Amino acid sequence: MAEKIALIWPEIVLFITTCIVMILGLSPNKQWRSLCLPASMAGLAVAGVLAVLGMTSGSQSETMLPNLPGFIKITVVGVGLLLLMLQGGLIDRREEALVASGRAFSPLRTNRAEYYSLVLFSLTGLMLCASASDLIWLFLALELTSLPTYVMVAMSSSRGRAQEAGVKYFYLGALGAATFLYGFVMLYGGTGELKLGPMAGVIATEGINNITLIGLLLSIAGLAFKIAAVPMHFYTADVYQGAASPVTAFLAFVPKTAGFVALLLVCSVAGWSYGESGNALPEAARIMIWVMAAVTMTVGNVLALMQSSVKRMLAYSSVAHSGYMLVGLLAGPGDGTFGGSGVSAVLFYLAAYGVTNTGAFAVIACLEKRAADRGEPLEVEDFDDLRGLWKREPVLGVVLAVSALSLMGFPPLFGFWAKLPLFTSGIAAGEITLVVVLGINSAIAAFYYLRLLKAAMIDDAKGTADSPDRPMHHPAYSLRLATGVLSAIGVVALVPMAGLLANGAKDAGLYANPTIDRDEGPITVQSEPVDRQIEEPSV
Repeated sequence: MAEKIALIWPEIVLFITTCIVMILGLSPNKQWRSLCLPASMAGLAVAGVLAVLGMTSGSQSETMLPNLPGFIKITVVGVGLLLLMLQGGLIDRREEALVASGRAFSPLRTNRAEYYSLVLFSLTGLMLCASASDLIWLFLALELTSLPTYVMVAMSSSRGRAQEAGVKYFYLGALGAATFLYGFVMLYGGTGELKLGPMAGVIATEGINNITLIGLLLSIAGLAFKIAAVPMHFYTADVYQGAASPVTAFLAFVPKTAGFVALLLVCSVAGWSYGESGNALPEAARIMIWVMAAVTMTVGNVLALMQSSVKRMLAYSSVAHSGYMLVGLLAGPGDGTFGGSGVSAVLFYLAAYGVTNTGAFAVIACLEKRAADRGEPLEVEDFDDLRGLWKREPVLGVVLAVSALSLMGFPPLFGFWAKLPLFTSGIAAGEITLVVVLGINSAIAAFYYLRLLKAAMIDDAKGTADSPDRPMHHPAYSLRLATGVLSAIGVVALVPMAGLLANGAKDAGLYANPTIDRDEGPITVQSEPVDRQIEEPSV
């Protein structure tokens, strides 16, 4: 128990921070209410420090990926701080204006406390996913990650489109949760174990039976919703478009990361190995992931080409990126080198995608346009709204250009170094056809990213100063601009540190061979990380 508590100190700190934020947000004093965002960021930063200390102390999870929690938690802290900055000024904008004009404050009409608490709860759930050592823990952590996002989508805007998106997201999320929960039940029924380590031991010694195989396939299908993979991707465009841009940026990283962490843990139980035959996942699971990867990246990119809305384009782009990362999932732990480890490649790509994608959504969040009826301003959304951005807002134009090029995988930006290991791990695993599909889809994606770049950097501006179509600043422009600038700086500045980050991803992706103890009683497993000679990646 003491070892488990030592592993989840960052989550404990986030929970305490959440309780504090709940109280601050309900204060009648505006100065106290305004501390919700700084307090949330401070709590997340402290959790990051504890995560680093946990890595140095050697704390490990009782799974086949014992070093996974440390890397994931540090990634969550880094990207989470940017996402928290992006939320500034989103909630209670109208209510605070009325209070400032003389209306009495009522905690029943404010949502600041609830909103920031939901953000922190979701980040806590994501960290708990990485620490999960059994199926019950993993399920509860996934739901703690997802349930707050349903409410965040609905409350992100007073317009009906946000409430519609929240309802769609909730019901389809319930379908996905029911699917992978049923898969978890079948995994337990087929192995007789709830803990992931002993479950891997049962499969290693007795093989995978039909019930366990069905459970594995259902778990993968249900978790496809979390990562927005085909065929569980239908909600993505409507939800991304209906939610406010800061919430959309949150959805693009947090649930997706939780889904991939869960997929890595579930697939590792099935018995990854690497050799001349490639991935040793059950053939049915391998074929399922192969088809899902190829179709997901293709459908995502083709539908992104057809969009006139920037947010819908980025939504389908997010689907395509999930397809890219499924290549790494299929490749598995590889031979221990970073270039051959698909697990490490997925973890590295998640970190790069989180930073880069946040920069793109920060630009959209900075701008809004007047409603034709002079009502509540609307978000900038279409490509035409971004025309001439470089001439009007040079800093925003540069941030959008850097983010788009990094998402495209343009060298030497951070996105290129994150995508390259997906290719090398796929080749090392012998999935040449899938790697070719990955290359073709990367070329297709270049078209709509360059289209976004052209609208912002080359085309002339649209509208006049008094036109409702003329983009204007969001009241929290400075904070959101800082988020975009930090993201763009990260995309460039992290390139020299890519080797260091790659080493962290490599250690987190080390797969532990189960050592079975069958002397007496039920099967237990002791995870021993594979001792391999690992080459230092260079950039």
